[in-house]
Amino acid sequence: MNDLIPGAAVEGTIRFWDQDLYAPNVDPVEVRKLIGMVFQKPNPFPKSIYENVAFGPRVVGMPGDMDQIVETALHRAALWDEVKDRLKSSALSLSGGQQQRLCIARCMAIEPDVILMDEPASALDPISTARIEDLMVELKQHYSIIVVTHNMQQAARISDMTAFLTVEIDDAGGRVGRLVEYDRTETIFTKPADERTEGYVTGRFG
Repeated sequence: MNDLIPGAAVEGTIRFWDQDLYAPNVDPVEVRKLIGMVFQKPNPFPKSIYENVAFGPRVVGMPGDMDQIVETALHRAALWDEVKDRLKSSALSLSGGQQQRLCIARCMAIEPDVILMDEPASALDPISTARIEDLMVELKQHYSIIVVTHNMQQAARISDMTAFLTVEIDDAGGRVGRLVEYDRTETIFTKPADERTEGYVTGRFG
């Protein structure tokens, strides 16, 4: 995501299908096709509902009937019944929860291998949050989904595996992220191995 930002620097290695994603020969467009992203705040394009979903498939040159691709993605995002009669309407006319489900449909339209979600429900009301969580539980049957959340109850409800990460100050005074613990969600929330994890999930800090 930082490919074109001047001064951006990356250290380390991220391997996906045994390929270093930061290797010089890797095509960022292909990476973005294989790894979908849903952001904290709904960010539909200022286009119609239909064009939002069709945008990705057109960019990557997906074969097939575009109407069917759009309909399938909207069905998967549990949004089709709500928008099928107004596909030409602006995506910005949708509610916040509908916009986030549209962004999920847009992500799924290119059929990624993995979906990354950054606090996907934090900007939504409780009813919309419940719908997004139900959708994530359904989608995890078909996709690998990585969710970043500070909501402990949400993590306990929707995830199979949980990683607890924290920030430490290194010798140079810089902030460094550290993986504290990774295990089945039930274990993380009932019998964590690290006292820092226990302190966080029990609300002693954080």
